[in-house]
Amino acid sequence: MAAILDLIGNTPLVQIQRMTRHLPENIRIYAKLERFNPGGSVKDRPAMWMIRDGIEKGLLTKDKIILDSTSGNTGIALAMIGAALGFRVRLVIPGNVSDERKRICRAFGADLIFSDPLEGSDGAILDARRIYDECPEKYFKPDQYNNPANPRAHEESTGPEIWRDTAGELTHFIASMGTSGTLVGTGRYLKRMNQAIQIIAAEPDSPFHGIEGLKHIESSIVPGIYDPAVYDEKVGVDTDLAYELTQRLASEEGILSGQSCGCALAVALKVAERLAQEGKPGNIVAIFPDGGEKYLSTPVFAGRDHVSFGEGI
Repeated sequence: MAAILDLIGNTPLVQIQRMTRHLPENIRIYAKLERFNPGGSVKDRPAMWMIRDGIEKGLLTKDKIILDSTSGNTGIALAMIGAALGFRVRLVIPGNVSDERKRICRAFGADLIFSDPLEGSDGAILDARRIYDECPEKYFKPDQYNNPANPRAHEESTGPEIWRDTAGELTHFIASMGTSGTLVGTGRYLKRMNQAIQIIAAEPDSPFHGIEGLKHIESSIVPGIYDPAVYDEKVGVDTDLAYELTQRLASEEGILSGQSCGCALAVALKVAERLAQEGKPGNIVAIFPDGGEKYLSTPVFAGRDHVSFGEGI
């Protein structure tokens, strides 16, 4: 019988069907549904790798508190893993993240410190650094933005899973960027297996965006693990488009997802439509980082409460 942390990884790969009906049959889009990790997101992977690395190096002991900044999903993952392994967890999180994320972190027993919502994830990063520097002997700080164990998690798990589940026949890989660990680690593995695979980074198209968990890299504190040499192309996505596609994923595909999934899908559709124009085939894999349960109170699902019965039945 498996323990809860044994369930991290081996998430399903599903084909997007109704939203791709306008594409030729030889162009397919697949979504890797990271919501099926026990903590509900792709961040379970780097969180587990960073915690395990800290324990192995003797940096994390039972007398220390796990401290990190997060926009939500990594915090949930750290809180879950901390609860399962018996570690205390303290998280610095922007004050405007969804109520669901705050409540989930607290349910796992984590202490929350809220940073200025106007400063986004960068404000949380700076506040966490200050707290750690004031008493470094008290904390273990995984530092998800700079810890090599973050992309290594994807190089050792996400990449091999995608290669296995596509029988090595994918042509494009797409991931949206927060810490950039998913893109960098998975991209490195896939390029090692086949240099022809196109690695494409998805990001908000503006510093002032509403896609929780993602960074507009050029206007943000650049993560130490960020490696632009890994990807072949970077595409900016409008927040409204990400929201629209997130809503359509739920109503047309039955996939309740977060807005970063809509961001990744926007880029996947753009790539697919470009291939169609060029008369080329494609097997496109996009990371869907999490589920939509944590965003039901946010603007992405605002106005979706009214249901009309009878239409389309």
